[in-house]
Amino acid sequence: MNEDEAKAWMRNRFGVSRETLVAKFGDILVAEAAHQNLIARSTLDSLWGRHLTDSAQLVPLAEKAGKGAWLDVGSGAGLPGIVVALLTDRPVVLVEPRTKRVQFLRDAADRLGIGDRVTVIGSKVESYRPDRPVAVVSARAVAELSALMLSTVHCTDSSTVWLLPKGRSAQSEVDAARAKWQGRFHVEPSITQPDSGIVVATQIGAR
Repeated sequence: MNEDEAKAWMRNRFGVSRETLVAKFGDILVAEAAHQNLIARSTLDSLWGRHLTDSAQLVPLAEKAGKGAWLDVGSGAGLPGIVVALLTDRPVVLVEPRTKRVQFLRDAADRLGIGDRVTVIGSKVESYRPDRPVAVVSARAVAELSALMLSTVHCTDSSTVWLLPKGRSAQSEVDAARAKWQGRFHVEPSITQPDSGIVVATQIGAR
């Protein structure tokens, strides 16, 4: 998917006003990339396909999730967490242990007018204790599937939908996780990178 195709998908799926907000976040992201290593410089010219629309494609996969919070683990540059907050009306919790990135996420949320729905937690997810189980968990390039579930499962219940972009390793990580975790696993092909997969998991519990 090239940049024009990625923008067109965003516009057709979410409308011009939401696309405009995501574009504004893209500008904030590029500007901050000059000060800290949020995203690889080699991907700046493919920002929509590699990052913005790549994040946005998770939103339709959560349509059957409950109305609770969306938890984004290891949010880093706000991908997918900030994009999710711009495209939905859900409360979004961004968990990020690195101080400089925590400040970036808070500043970006305020500048985009979503600071009232976005909570940034400056810690590792193991230390985060939500008031109630979250509806959705996302994590982009954080940890191997089984390890990620182990560190995050205390924030979830059996109704939580896990949406985890895993690139080419998606199916192999699912196969390995089945030995330790019970639940329903499905690998959804990425619309932006055909050779990549998104792990969609529900009813997750330790064996």
